[in-house]
Amino acid sequence: MARVSLQHGFAARCLQPQWRGLVLLLALQVAQTLATLLLPHLSADVIDLGVTRGDRAYVMRMGAVMLALSLVQVAFAVGATVIGARVAMRYGRDLRAQVFSHVQGFSLHEMNRFGTPSLITRSTNDVLQLQTALLMILTMIVSAPLMAVGGVMMAVRQDAHLSLLLAVSMPLMLLSVGLLMSRTIPHFQKMQGQIDRVNQILREQITGLRVIRAFVRDASERKRFAVANDTLTDTALHTGRLMAAMIPMAVLVMQWSTIALVWFAAGRIGAGTMQVGSLVAFLAYVAQILMSVMMAALLFAIVPRALVCARRIEDVLVTPSSVAEPPEPKALPAVRAVKGPARSGVEFKGVAFQ
Repeated sequence: MARVSLQHGFAARCLQPQWRGLVLLLALQVAQTLATLLLPHLSADVIDLGVTRGDRAYVMRMGAVMLALSLVQVAFAVGATVIGARVAMRYGRDLRAQVFSHVQGFSLHEMNRFGTPSLITRSTNDVLQLQTALLMILTMIVSAPLMAVGGVMMAVRQDAHLSLLLAVSMPLMLLSVGLLMSRTIPHFQKMQGQIDRVNQILREQITGLRVIRAFVRDASERKRFAVANDTLTDTALHTGRLMAAMIPMAVLVMQWSTIALVWFAAGRIGAGTMQVGSLVAFLAYVAQILMSVMMAALLFAIVPRALVCARRIEDVLVTPSSVAEPPEPKALPAVRAVKGPARSGVEFKGVAFQ
């Protein structure tokens, strides 16, 4: 619990100056989601009340309303994306500055504990991963729960019996995403450590280039870098293969749900208990619900690595320097001058400058 509270603590401090942008972003996301959820309902009315009755004036009038609503949705989506990008970039800027300022106070003991390559990776690559995850959260995952909950409510409003299919498809998709996420987190932890290793070897080779050439160690250093680079590549490929299975799995669940929905709805339409427009709207709501789950799945591809990076940054920020200024510093001893009264200072003997 202590680690979680600390992690949320430094994240909240960096996000606190951006609270106005976050409030505006949330308002735009809510408005965009409401407009998106209203469009399938309007399309159902166009089919059931306009097309089936041959009421062309109603179709044109509702079509104009849907077009205006679509333009409003696009405007809100663009605004939310711009604000989310600004908040995420400023968050990354503040977090990098906080890590850099904290590392400046480290003594040699802390520098040796973390290592210079690891500190470089934590203040650059790790912060970038958190910044990217925050951008995804602000632009996608904020609207995903609203879309899912609103889509379920609108789908139940269209047909409560067919909505029972969501009780099967949504848990199945969430279960598959959860299983993949549990397998990818350990690989992301290994990957960040391997990035530290590559950074360390590269830094040693750059700073010790003259020594390497003097002792003819070029081939040995190339081999050492190739081993670390290949290890990182293998881990990244293995993790990528796991994440690549996420989207096809989500699409497969969505297609099965659509097939089952059309199968059961055909009988209800033939019996006259369901309208064609209601089926079209219900299909749109099911697609929106499952798309929101897919958006969450896309975020799960980034969140595990971001969590690992957050823990690594937290380890740096919660580590105090072993060399701290005393609360009551002692004064320098008095030094007797050759001429004049004694005064505090540092005395140099046998020191020359040239």
